[in-house]
Amino acid sequence: MTTRTQSTFASPISESRGWLNGVTFTPDRPLLNLSQAAPVAMPPPDMLAAMAGALQDPATHLYGPDLGLPALRAALAARTAQIYGGALHHDQVAITAGANQAFATAIATLCGEGDEVLLPTPWYFNHKMWLDMSGVRAVPLPSLAGLLPDVDAAAHLITARTRAIVLVTPNNPTGAEYPPDLIRAFRDLARRHGIALILDETYRDFHSHENTLNGAPHDLFLDPDWDDTLVHLYSFSKSYRLTGHRIGAMIASPERLYQGEKFIDASTICPNQLGQRAALWGLENLDDWLAQERREILHRRAAITGGFAQLHAQGWHLLGCGAYFAYVQHPFDLPSNLLAQQLVKQAAVLALPATMFTPDHDPAGARQMRLAFANIDAAGIGHLFDRLSDIALPLAPAPSTP
Repeated sequence: MTTRTQSTFASPISESRGWLNGVTFTPDRPLLNLSQAAPVAMPPPDMLAAMAGALQDPATHLYGPDLGLPALRAALAARTAQIYGGALHHDQVAITAGANQAFATAIATLCGEGDEVLLPTPWYFNHKMWLDMSGVRAVPLPSLAGLLPDVDAAAHLITARTRAIVLVTPNNPTGAEYPPDLIRAFRDLARRHGIALILDETYRDFHSHENTLNGAPHDLFLDPDWDDTLVHLYSFSKSYRLTGHRIGAMIASPERLYQGEKFIDASTICPNQLGQRAALWGLENLDDWLAQERREILHRRAAITGGFAQLHAQGWHLLGCGAYFAYVQHPFDLPSNLLAQQLVKQAAVLALPATMFTPDHDPAGARQMRLAFANIDAAGIGHLFDRLSDIALPLAPAPSTP
């Protein structure tokens, strides 16, 4: 018998941390950790003060509403409408224990045993893990030029068991930002087939295009019937440095949230109370601070794209870059899962191989890697390029010409 947990792979983050065992890093060559897309800096001082004050409220230490604090639900509905246009109401917003629980909740409301979900590859590994453990078949949808999924290819993969299509933009792991017309086309495809479009915008606040649709990454919320198809996921964790407090959101129809409440009540009961109060304070007070955070991430993105010629000359290729991520192709005659372990030893760099983001049979996984630069500034990116340039490993043979 195979249990639910045995049906999927080990946690990639936990596995990669094991590669550090027995390796010593010197003060002049510290570890550059590009493995996890999560800020390690503390929240800003004013938010910490607000959180300290919230600890004096007895309600912070009690169970709260399953779907989250009413004030936070209303504030996120208003902020979402402000960004995208359209009309949203608090009863279309559920606060969850991070965006991962938002995804798990969505799947629980959509899928039964043996159902299918289209998942573009490279995929976010926790999405694949949750589908495995839910008895849901993840149907790979390969990304094409620009690391974008193809609507026509998706249409050919839909079956009677398909319940949803998942999109992540800006994408984890590739950094690709999906154009508004592509997102709309996937919504239209999902609507025609009576299935859901799960749109994960965890990294929305670090999108590079300010002028797209007057600042919005897409126009789906302008449709008055948006919630017949769209399930929108968001995370406060990256935007306000609240990863340890696990605060995310699922925006969907009230009917879907009614079903989702059952899942939340049977798992976490309610989202973290202190984290919710921090997220609400952030929405009300940190717009300027968050804008500066975005500018810093875009500065790092520019350092990646502007300085990559140093690696390109040695056979590396930059396939995608956005939000916290650079997605690259390496030049070595070594699969990426083994190369990643060599990078720890030879370069003091911890990064994740694409084998963690692709199906086992996908040859691209062996040649690609994700570099997450949430915790490395422009100067550190320069050091990263220097270290990768010094790697001494056999190069892969050049592809033959037909």
